[in-house]
Amino acid sequence: MTRRRDFIATASLVATGFALAPLAACSQDRPTASTPRDKPVGAIADVGPMAGALLTRAIPSSGEQIPVIGVGTSGSYEVPLDSPEFTALKDVMKVFFEGGGSVIDTSPNYSNAEDVVGALLADGGWRDKCFLATKLAADSRSALEAQWADSLRRLKTDKVELLQVHNLRNMAEAMPYARELKAQGKTRYIGITHYVESGHAETERLMRAEKPDFVQINYSVNAPQAARTVLPAAQELGIAVMVNRAFDDGKLFAKTRDMALPAWAGAVGVSSWAQMFLKFVVSHPAVTVVIAATGKPERQSDNLKGGIGPLLDDDQQAELVALFA
Repeated sequence: MTRRRDFIATASLVATGFALAPLAACSQDRPTASTPRDKPVGAIADVGPMAGALLTRAIPSSGEQIPVIGVGTSGSYEVPLDSPEFTALKDVMKVFFEGGGSVIDTSPNYSNAEDVVGALLADGGWRDKCFLATKLAADSRSALEAQWADSLRRLKTDKVELLQVHNLRNMAEAMPYARELKAQGKTRYIGITHYVESGHAETERLMRAEKPDFVQINYSVNAPQAARTVLPAAQELGIAVMVNRAFDDGKLFAKTRDMALPAWAGAVGVSSWAQMFLKFVVSHPAVTVVIAATGKPERQSDNLKGGIGPLLDDDQQAELVALFA
């Protein structure tokens, strides 16, 4: 399929999604210190109070509302516990929770990220405010059980809100085990994840076969293919969507180094490219929450602003897809 045909199909589906579902009132993307983020226009230097409330969306299987901007922990949260980076993450979490956030997604595969998240939540007294998600990623029942016990220890908790099978790994054993843990009250929701387009078809097949509460998938202005498959299926089946790689692992900031925001950005309350990329994602009505990782408080504040104020209409979304095609 040609690029032009891809764009037309994606733009059409975005528009259809807006017509079919009303708008409700995080990949762990990891820009590094050297990543050119939000230049030259619209950079946010402060971490002060934000105008407006963070939007929320309902989890279809329960109706529970969660904020649309969450936190991913790959990269930025893989730091020593006695490091300056860990100290900075305390401020990141303070900004996040005080700004109305709650969803934090991690994994036993992200080196020591679970240890860091557990320590931060315990030190800040934020566990009760947190919608905590982690994953199962092991190749036998015994390994899954050991991994789960270790995740609880590292996260300093006795349960999580969401437990996902990581990248569809060992679904035959991992999904039944996740269901058992849900029945035991160890998790409220179960889900499946993937992070690249090549996994979309199998992800959609398993969504239909397993009917999980959540699916986590990649979706961004330069990789909008999920709008043709996974996102419509989630709407049809009543499955919550967590989006990762909204910044394409930071690559989108390099592309926008010298690029001005669209003329209409101010009308939708956008003053940085990070906000624009996140607002693009949450403007699709199938999306429940988008997760983006950062180790800097000012960037966390900026990310939260992507979930405040007007969302993008179908024409604006299509324009962004064309711009980054």
